Amino acid sequence: MKKGFFSRFNDIGKILNRAAFSDVDQKITKYHYGSDAFMRILESRYSCHSFDSYPVSDSKLNMILEAGRLAPSAKNLQPTRIWVVKSEEALARMRSLHPCYGAPVVLVVGCRNEEAWVRESDGVNAAKTDAAIVLTHLMLTATDMGLANMWIWDFNPSKIREVFPEMREHGIYGLLAIGYPNPDEGKPTELHSVRKSLEEMVTTL
Repeated sequence: MKKGFFSRFNDIGKILNRAAFSDVDQKITKYHYGSDAFMRILESRYSCHSFDSYPVSDSKLNMILEAGRLAPSAKNLQPTRIWVVKSEEALARMRSLHPCYGAPVVLVVGCRNEEAWVRESDGVNAAKTDAAIVLTHLMLTATDMGLANMWIWDFNPSKIREVFPEMREHGIYGLLAIGYPNPDEGKPTELHSVRKSLEEMVTTL
């Protein structure tokens, strides 16, 4: 019995689908890291040491903050808080403690040990780990938004809590400066591409 036109058309569609899936591995391996868009984000992210004064839009900032909200935490206790420093007055206070490389927005990530899960076997508190995951979500989403960023670690948490009373009940884990890079001085440094090899970093047991 001869197949009808639509039946033959359906068979052709199945063949094309199988051909497309059979080519998936070949398409993926053309990327430097063996994957596609997400690995490109990881590859392109760098620490920006100089920002332009051009403002970050609310739509981009809100998406970055939503990514932080979606970050996982131990036992889903979510002990982390984010403060958005972007008004001229707030930026002036922040820059009195750290220049933040001229970024128009600085996200302060803090956490409360009392709200975090504690591992019973050795008493390790998960708050700082949870905060690091949130900050990583913020950092990579900012990169995906086309924004340069800098994870700032060299600051005095006590002084930040003095300058920002809103943060006094939290440990201050890290700062994330975000914005558009200065076209002259906001490029990756020579250290950006320096990485240990997989052989140095990974042990397979």
